[in-house]
Amino acid sequence: MDWRPRKQRKINAEINVVPYIEVMTVLLVIFMLTSPMLTQGVDVNLPQAGAEPVETEDEEPLVLTVDREGQYYINVGGDDRVAISRDEVASRVGKVLASAPQKMLLVRGDRDVSYDQVVQLMVLLQQVGATSVGLVTE
Repeated sequence: MDWRPRKQRKINAEINVVPYIEVMTVLLVIFMLTSPMLTQGVDVNLPQAGAEPVETEDEEPLVLTVDREGQYYINVGGDDRVAISRDEVASRVGKVLASAPQKMLLVRGDRDVSYDQVVQLMVLLQQVGATSVGLVTE
């Protein structure tokens, strides 16, 4: 018999991170595919137009929405799915423009809303200091 000492296996305390990287890659791809579909806010039917997209320069624009009933919504200062009054729109937009005068303002008007209501909103924005307002289309 051979009385050589047996080689004992060393315990490997390393963690195999390859499966974790694969899972994270799959989650990243899923997030990248679903995030454009997660537009929150009021559901409006935007009019069709063939205009080129506006450059936003890494800053999120201030989006004001007019639904088909003529109610106003804004994506700043509270829940963007709760209708607010004209005075509240003026107050919130005025505060935003006071701190960031070059903030991009976009109006999302429902396809079925009267043109007058969209124009009245744009006049209100002009009165509180907005120099440029864009219209959102599909």
